[in-house]
Amino acid sequence: MSSTAVNHGHRDSARRREELREFLRSRRERLSPGAVGFPEAGRRRTPGLRREEVAVLAGVGVSWYTWLEQGRDIKVSDDVLDAVAQALRLDDVEHAHLYRLAGLNPPQRRAAPSTPPSPQIQRLLDTWAPRPAYIRDRHWNFTAVNDAARSAFGYSDTDHNCLVSFFTNARFRVLHQHWDEIAPAVAAGFRADAARYPGDPEFTRIAMELTKLSPEFAQLWARHDAAEHTSAVKAVDHPDVGVMVFEATLLPLSEYPGHHLILHNPVAGSGTEERLERLLGS
Repeated sequence: MSSTAVNHGHRDSARRREELREFLRSRRERLSPGAVGFPEAGRRRTPGLRREEVAVLAGVGVSWYTWLEQGRDIKVSDDVLDAVAQALRLDDVEHAHLYRLAGLNPPQRRAAPSTPPSPQIQRLLDTWAPRPAYIRDRHWNFTAVNDAARSAFGYSDTDHNCLVSFFTNARFRVLHQHWDEIAPAVAAGFRADAARYPGDPEFTRIAMELTKLSPEFAQLWARHDAAEHTSAVKAVDHPDVGVMVFEATLLPLSEYPGHHLILHNPVAGSGTEERLERLLGS
């Protein structure tokens, strides 16, 4: 490793520890003693909790917590950071931020149960027309699909899961120009998502049911491939208007962990936008 890279690493680490110091101090000062069960009696020179009070709440040594808040280069563990986060009443975003400032990967956010989109997100789906869009939860169940997606991709009221529809919806399979080429990546994407939630049996249930329905999926699932995708190109040959090519972008919905909004844009110069307008206007 070059000396320049080493110097950059030292500077980045120093900045991160400085940010950690300021973050912990600000979170400590925003808490009143009474809010965490300590007596309010007596005058305090500084607002909020004292360092020793945070240490008591977190079950760690006063010296260790002081060193942490001072930004010293000390070893930290997930369990101790979790205890500090709980003592400081950090929310999920702040909890993850604390991990990053301490130089650790943040814990996986607990996925939200499958739920219909908020009115704001539903309006986005509606106004995205005539371009296709839909929302899927962590198990790839559809939670909302706009009319453009139904018309362009052949989805119907019987389509409830994106993965299952890909491998079992005969109309979608006929429409999709490169189904055979895309199928391995789709199966690998579902396996990668399943690995994010190792304690969730629903992924296994969906996969096992689908292996009974689709020999192609069964073969691909047995390969144990895993892949992550945030964008893709989707081409469909619609019997009414011809070939349409879309750029698909997956956007995580922060208010619904595990849910993704998938937006499709016509590829420029492909004639897709005009064909889509004819399809939806017919």
